[in-house]
Amino acid sequence: MLNVWGYLDEYEVERDDLLDAVDRVFRSGQLILGGSVTRFEEEFAAFCGVRHGVSCDNGTNALVLALEAVGVGRGDEVVTVSNTAAPTVVAIDTVGARARFVDVDHATGLMAVDQIEAVLTDRTTCLLPVHLYGQCVDMAAVRAVADRHGLKVIEDCAQAHGARHHDRVAGSMGDAAAFSFYPTKVLGAYGDGGIVLTDDDEVEANLRRLRYYGMTDRYYVERTPAHNSRLDTVQAEILRRKLCRLPAYIERRQELARRYGELLDGPGLGLVLPTTAPGNEHVHYLYVVRHPRRDAIIEAMRAHGVNCNVSYRWPCHTMTGFADLGYGPDDLPVTTTLATEIFSLPMFPSLTDEDQAHVAESLAEVARSLDRAAPVA
Repeated sequence: MLNVWGYLDEYEVERDDLLDAVDRVFRSGQLILGGSVTRFEEEFAAFCGVRHGVSCDNGTNALVLALEAVGVGRGDEVVTVSNTAAPTVVAIDTVGARARFVDVDHATGLMAVDQIEAVLTDRTTCLLPVHLYGQCVDMAAVRAVADRHGLKVIEDCAQAHGARHHDRVAGSMGDAAAFSFYPTKVLGAYGDGGIVLTDDDEVEANLRRLRYYGMTDRYYVERTPAHNSRLDTVQAEILRRKLCRLPAYIERRQELARRYGELLDGPGLGLVLPTTAPGNEHVHYLYVVRHPRRDAIIEAMRAHGVNCNVSYRWPCHTMTGFADLGYGPDDLPVTTTLATEIFSLPMFPSLTDEDQAHVAESLAEVARSLDRAAPVA
C-alpha cells in the first residue's frame, strides 16, 4: 500500500549516514545537550537567515516556549486559524492564553489576514499565523497589523521548512518562529524534535532558561514557570546530516508537485489542485487537493493500493476540547467547507515517478467514475 509519508523509504537510502550519526553521538558520551545540539541550532538558524536557534523536544513545546518567551500568558488572546493541527491551539491554551480565530483563504487555506483586525480586543497580544502545507502566510500584511497594534508575531512553521515569501525564509519574519521535526516533516528527525528561531537577544535568553528548568547555570533556577524540553543529541546530529540534504528534498517535492499538476490537469475530474500564493516559494510538505466527494475518493483509492490523508478533517473550532472558546461550526465558513473536501496525495522525496503516475492515474479513474455515477447532492 502506497502511503502519504515516505520516511521508511528514505531510511533505506540514507541508512549508512544515519547510523553513523547515531554511532558518533553514542561514542561521544554527550547524550544530552551535546555539541551536535549547539551546532544544529547554529546551522538551522543560519539556513533560515536568523541569528538564534533554541532547540527543544517537539514542535508543540516549540510553540509553548515561543509564546512564553515573547511574554504571552494567562488572560491574553492570540489570533490564529482553526485550519491547523490541534497543537497550535493546545500551545496557546497551555500558556493560559485564549485563541481567537479568523477564517482562511478559500484557494490556499492560509490565514485570511484581512480579517485579523476585526477580532482584535484589548486582550490581544500576539498573532500566530500558520504556514500551511508548505507555503507562507502573507507576512508583510501580518507584520503591518502587528506593528499598528503593538502585537507580537510568532510563525508556526511546522509544515514550511525552507519555504520562502518574497525571498524571506519561513521563520525569519516574526518575533519568534516554531518548527517541528516530526519524522514526516520536510526536515524530519527519527523521533520528535523542535526549535524556536528569533533575532531578539532577550527572547533567545528567555528560551534557553525556559527549556531547561529556568536555569542559566546548572542547579540554579532563575525563573518559573519553566520546562524540561531538550532536543536529544542523537536527533540533533541526524538533523544536521539531513539539513545538508534539505535543498534536494525541497527540489524533489517541487518537481513532484509540478508533475501532479500536469498529470491531473484533465477534464471531468472535479478536482481543485493546490494554489501557490503570490510571492511564495512552496515546498509542498503536503500536496492537498479538493473534491466534493472526498470520502468516496479516499475509500476507492485504497482499492488501487493508495492511502490518502486528510489534514485536517476536524477544524479546531469544531472540537469538543476547544468548546470553551465559544465557536460554532458556521462561524468560520471557509474553514468548515474546506474540511469536507481536502485530502492529501502521497508526497515525499523518495516517491518514484512510476508510483506517482500510478497515484495520478488511479485518482483520475476514480474521480471520473464518481462524476459519471451521480451529481453532487
